[in-house]
Amino acid sequence: MPLAPRAADIPRIPKALKFYKVMSYITGTFLLLLVAEMILKYCIDYRSNTFVAPNGMIDPATGDFIFLEPGYEIELFGPQGFLALVPNDSVEAINLSIGILVIHGWLYVAYLFAGFRIWSMMRWNAAKLFIIALGGIIPGLSFVVEHFYAKKVVAFLATQDAPSSSTPTPAKGEAA
Repeated sequence: MPLAPRAADIPRIPKALKFYKVMSYITGTFLLLLVAEMILKYCIDYRSNTFVAPNGMIDPATGDFIFLEPGYEIELFGPQGFLALVPNDSVEAINLSIGILVIHGWLYVAYLFAGFRIWSMMRWNAAKLFIIALGGIIPGLSFVVEHFYAKKVVAFLATQDAPSSSTPTPAKGEAA
């Protein structure tokens, strides 16, 4: 038999639910962004629309596979897009992949905190906490988990509001 939330936690549940919903959407969005970036990074050279393998790439002009030497990378130059090997340390840029990864990591920590908070207030079983935790790791799952669990919390809160609205409020000037 599932445990019911404590009476002291019921007024705090709406704020915890809102925080969980916000963190679920933000974390899920960054996870999808990370997956899209990794697909672009490892499967498609988005600068030249050529297929890139871990140890080389296919030359778009000839179709030949070009092996990379360690410490070098391929750069495209000129309007014809000719290829050249350049040392890795010669290119200075912001690493978008690391940035997205770090941001998602910290957002995942906040998402876990929000999920733990709503889980503990609702006094759910451990399997629900495990599914909430998976929501920040499996792309798209945070949106699904948030939808179903938020629906359960809102339904619970609706049952808690019903008895309080049925009690009559005293008229102005009457003693309570």
